[in-house]
Amino acid sequence: MPRLILLRHGQSVWNRDAIFTGWTDVDLCDNGIEEARHAAELLRTHDIHFDQCFTSYLHRAIHTLWIVLEALDMTWLPVERNWRLNERHYGALQGRKRDVVMEEVGPEQLHIWRRSYAVQPPALTEDDPRFPGNQRKYAKVPQRHLPLTESLKDTVSRVLPFWQERVEPVMMQGGTPLIAAHGNSLRGLIKYLDGISDEDIPSLEVPTGKPLVYDLDEGLRTIRSFYLEDGQEPHRLPKARAAPSTA
Repeated sequence: MPRLILLRHGQSVWNRDAIFTGWTDVDLCDNGIEEARHAAELLRTHDIHFDQCFTSYLHRAIHTLWIVLEALDMTWLPVERNWRLNERHYGALQGRKRDVVMEEVGPEQLHIWRRSYAVQPPALTEDDPRFPGNQRKYAKVPQRHLPLTESLKDTVSRVLPFWQERVEPVMMQGGTPLIAAHGNSLRGLIKYLDGISDEDIPSLEVPTGKPLVYDLDEGLRTIRSFYLEDGQEPHRLPKARAAPSTA
């Protein structure tokens, strides 16, 4: 049975301080480091194995993966980094505290920017240092792919090609991947795997540092998924859908 492990990075410094992060490359806070170590312990305790790793270009996801691999004595595993697994780009909100933005625009507008499926936050300009095209790590990414802002819908559109081109072939060949990424890039993938509607996806939360395991059938359709928990059998979530959908 094909298996997939998804892991949102541990809490970052800006998660802790309620600052819009997006593609800004901040590191884990002390609690986030402990969450990553605990994720490794959960994987060990529940005897969850994987043999290929994928992560984003952002240090908080890479650092989480390093901690997990080090704790499991698996630093020899292959790791592929790709910008398509980056967090959603929050445009001109990046680097701003949420409570300050809420004071300026009100809680309703803030909620729309944060949680709606298709609405983008205010965009950057291309001369802004926060624009990925001005950063060395994205020099090999075609500029037309680099966002000035993104909705969750946009994030899904860039994550799915990576899933289909890089991750699915690993699973079809019998491999078990672990993807260490971000709240919104993983929400996009979960939306696809579970067939979650555009209307329902805003309510989905992905906790930091908590492994989510998917068991799939031979056609890579979801059979069940479960978060790993301390001291108990995983709570399994049955899936009734017939096939993945990009709708």
